[in-house]
Amino acid sequence: MPPAAQNSLLPAQTFYARRGKRWLDVALALALLPPALPLLAAGALLAAAQNRGPWLFRQARPGRHGRLFTLYKLQTMTDARDTAGQLLPDAARLPRLGRWLRAASLDELPQLWNVLRGDLGLVGPRPLLPQYLPLYSPAQARRHLVRPGLTGWAQVHGRNALAWEEKFALDGWYVDHLSLALDLRILWRTAGRVLAGAGVAAPGQATAEAFRGSAASEPR
Repeated sequence: MPPAAQNSLLPAQTFYARRGKRWLDVALALALLPPALPLLAAGALLAAAQNRGPWLFRQARPGRHGRLFTLYKLQTMTDARDTAGQLLPDAARLPRLGRWLRAASLDELPQLWNVLRGDLGLVGPRPLLPQYLPLYSPAQARRHLVRPGLTGWAQVHGRNALAWEEKFALDGWYVDHLSLALDLRILWRTAGRVLAGAGVAAPGQATAEAFRGSAASEPR
C-alpha cells in the first residue's frame, strides 16, 4: 500500500490524541479510584460469595495495534461445566447476582488499573477477544489504531444491543473524530447509560453473540 494511502487510514494526530488524552485518562482514573474502592471491595465480596472463592477475572485482550494485554474484571460468571467437563452456555453460568453486577457496570471497576497501566483509556473501542483479530475487514481493524477504552462511542449508542456491523461502524467513526470534546461527551452519556443499565446483553442473549466475521467484510 502506498505511504499516502497508509497515512489516510491513521487517526488525526492532534496534541490531544498524542498526549492530552493519556493525561486525562490518568487524572480521571486517579480521581475515580478513591470512591470506586469501596464499591470494588463490595463487588469483590459478592463475586467471591457467588463463585465460592474466585472473584477476579483475567483474560487476554488485544489493545492498541492488536498487542495483547491482561484485562481485569470482577468474575460475574460461574465455572459450571457439563458431565464432559465443557463450560455450560453463558446463560447457565450467569446467575442473578452476576447479571446485576454487569447491569451496574461494577464488574468493570478493576479496569481502572488497566487505565493506569496504559492498557486502556477511559474512552475508546471496547477490547474484544483475540480470536476475532483475523476476522476483521481492514475497515473494522482500524479500531485498533487507538487505545481501547472502558467505554466508547458504540457503548453509548446501544452497547451489546447493537449488531456487530453497527458497533464496528461506530468504532471507526470514533477513530476518525477523536477529540477532547467527543471524549467528554461520551463520558457524560456513559453515566446515563450505566444508571439505566441499558444494552448490557444482546437481544435473546445472556451476554453477546460471538463475532464470526461479516458477510460484507473486505478480503484481507
